[in-house]
Amino acid sequence: MMSMIESGSGVSTGSGHNLFEDTAIEQEPPPAKKRSYHRHTLHHIQQMEAYTMLYELVFYCIRLFEENPHPSEEKRLNLSKELGLTPQQVKFWFQNKRTQLKAHQDRRYHVMLKAENATLKVESQNLQSSSLCLSCSSCGYNLRLENIRLRQELDRLRHIVSMRNPPPSQDIACFFPETNNDNNKNMLIAEEEKAIAMELAVSCAQELVKMCETNEPLWTQKRLDDENGCLNEEEYKKMFLWPPKTDDDRFRREASRAKAVVMMNSISLVQAFLDADKWSELFCSIVSSAKTIQVISSGVSGASGSLLLMYAGLQVVSPLVPTREAYFLRYVEQKAEERKWMIVDFPIDSFHGFIKPASTATTTDLYRRKPSGCIIQEMPNGYSEVTWLEHVEVEEKHVLGEVVREYVKSGVAFGVERWLAVLKRQCERMASLMATNITDLGVIPSVEARRNLIKLSQTMVKTFCLNISNSYGQGSTKDTLRILTRKVCGGLVPCAVSVTYLPYSHHKVFDLLRNNQRLSQLEILFNGSSFQEVAHIANGSHPGNCISLLRINVESNSSHNVELMLQETCTDSSGSLLVYSTVDADAVQLAMNGEDPSKVPLLPVGFSIVPVNPSDGVEGISVNLPSCLLTVAIQVLGSNAVAAERLDLSTVSAINNRICATVNRITSALVNDVGN
Repeated sequence: MMSMIESGSGVSTGSGHNLFEDTAIEQEPPPAKKRSYHRHTLHHIQQMEAYTMLYELVFYCIRLFEENPHPSEEKRLNLSKELGLTPQQVKFWFQNKRTQLKAHQDRRYHVMLKAENATLKVESQNLQSSSLCLSCSSCGYNLRLENIRLRQELDRLRHIVSMRNPPPSQDIACFFPETNNDNNKNMLIAEEEKAIAMELAVSCAQELVKMCETNEPLWTQKRLDDENGCLNEEEYKKMFLWPPKTDDDRFRREASRAKAVVMMNSISLVQAFLDADKWSELFCSIVSSAKTIQVISSGVSGASGSLLLMYAGLQVVSPLVPTREAYFLRYVEQKAEERKWMIVDFPIDSFHGFIKPASTATTTDLYRRKPSGCIIQEMPNGYSEVTWLEHVEVEEKHVLGEVVREYVKSGVAFGVERWLAVLKRQCERMASLMATNITDLGVIPSVEARRNLIKLSQTMVKTFCLNISNSYGQGSTKDTLRILTRKVCGGLVPCAVSVTYLPYSHHKVFDLLRNNQRLSQLEILFNGSSFQEVAHIANGSHPGNCISLLRINVESNSSHNVELMLQETCTDSSGSLLVYSTVDADAVQLAMNGEDPSKVPLLPVGFSIVPVNPSDGVEGISVNLPSCLLTVAIQVLGSNAVAAERLDLSTVSAINNRICATVNRITSALVNDVGN
């Protein structure tokens, strides 16, 4: 055996008899080689450390850029000292970084637009092809012709019903501009667009906060006492990269912001903004009409997260300024930890391009809202601090008169100061409406009757404002007189509006007209009647904000036939109103018992006083001589009113003479007061 092993060393080991020995031999590791180590030279180490420091400087600059892409000169100087660079190098780095960011955003925006354009082309082709074959699958009858026939039949039936059952003499809905239903359907936000709309809403809310909280250089002060300043358009374009518009040259920008504390809790304010009817009631002298077209999102936790597509018409209570109408999106967001609400309006152009309301006349200026709205901060005492921003673009061509044109161009007519002034006064009115600890009611039987009378007066004031704003562009007998008519019970009610420029402050004119001891100045406006106040309701801290019931002292009045005059006077820094309407005592009793105010016949007459040259000073308007526009509006319902296509010339002449005589008496009284 030993000899065989020794002599057979060349025999294959794969037979399996010496596996252990063979494996041990194969797994024996080879001898380790000696490793060689290379050390970096001092030059290499210095180069790599400098490269590392360069990257740290770049990251540091990027972090500073994210915090403030427009550093001030002092900040750039400190940064250059800290980084060991020249101020010029720091300045150029930030400029290049902003350019790169803008180019990147433009590329992303162009890609998105191309994709959206392709989708819209496909949808348009599909709709066009489907519209050509609108027919019933069962009978093949053309639905387009059937639709036209049914529409004609509906119009005919509506005409018959209106002749047999005429609407109440004071139907508010008849004054509202009707929006085209087909147009509304075309502008609805599709289901696949809602996510994009929400993202845009959040972005606009952030823009609102930034514009409200940022001062210089975004807002520059024109006067030392101007806390809010004027918008720096160049800085705005740098800070907010909105898509460019091809027709920007047609529009003039108006931007203003202000802050005020109002007597209403934040929840009630938010609910008023989300309800189109409540919103138009709250700002009845500004919002002529409002409507919710689509509820895109109702919110995930209460009102927060709500997104609405809305329509609104905004007015100045003067026949010389056209109403501004627009569609826009309204978004509400709550910051619960900060006890704060944000309400932002932004344009619908991103989805459908610029849409002109179907009811807009050819003489109305184009108008669109940029991100605007308010931040409502809840206060411990139940009040709210409101920071308001108004930012719009308007094509202004049809404002009548140089004085009025300067007034509108200054931004005061539709600016934030007017919104806040009306909001503060209306919040005081709401507090009066909800008050229960009223002791002096006079002839008003109860607190509930008092509330109903306030609501009736609100209807009267809203109608009066609409009558004046709707008279813009109407035919006139003279340059200062405009007459429009509406059908009531088969007849015509002429509403005559006249405007007079007065070189007096609107407060002085208002004090003259509301003085009950000087009501003789108005007797000619009310056919020589005199009045006696029988009930008084205070509507705010200013003594001129009140509602009164006046008994008309005429021979026909008796204990069985009493005619009353409902009067409301209100004033704030944005203007004043004095509105009257004769009412039957039985109708007043029905209203105080809870009858619908729209069913009570009202023909409001009165005065609107708009300050066009305020004494506190507005850029673009002289501050030396405060002045105002006095608008007189009256309505006449003749006892023998008959359906006619136009008014009798004698009626027009009588109305014109009455208004002129009233204005002359007011002017003479103002001159005498100044002389005394």
